[in-house]
Amino acid sequence: MGIKDHSLFTAILIQNGKFSLYSLFKNTVFLIWLFCSLASLTVFTSIWALQKTYMVAKLSSEITANTIKHKKEIKKTISKIKAKARLKRMITMLPFAGAAAGIYFEESEFQEWLLDNPDGTRSDYLCEIADITSEILDEVINDLPQSIKPNKKLIKTIAPECQK
Repeated sequence: MGIKDHSLFTAILIQNGKFSLYSLFKNTVFLIWLFCSLASLTVFTSIWALQKTYMVAKLSSEITANTIKHKKEIKKTISKIKAKARLKRMITMLPFAGAAAGIYFEESEFQEWLLDNPDGTRSDYLCEIADITSEILDEVINDLPQSIKPNKKLIKTIAPECQK
């Protein structure tokens, strides 16, 4: 009986007319090693991908939290910039045309403020503007020479009282 009479599996195992148990063992060990290597590579790659996905989700949520946290600070900074511009306009106003322009600018800024604060009132707007303007005014007054600085009591009596 030759190799042609046996099945393909038997033909692989038979070398030089002898059945080789060593060859069967060697092939089986290689196939098991290959299967375990590929399975462990798949498992470790999946774990790595899940860790990276978790890290991206965590960082995204932190970015969102920081954006919400700093939104109020950004809004306050923008209000300070507007207050500085308002002070400049008030200082340089001409008697009649300047007053009309100032009233127009204040009304347009109030309307913008209402878009961000739909439940706000004009007194809320004035209190917020007074608070920010007083901060800016303090900075401007601190830069003035001592001889022309106004009394702090005078500024406190002029400023409106607002509830916080």
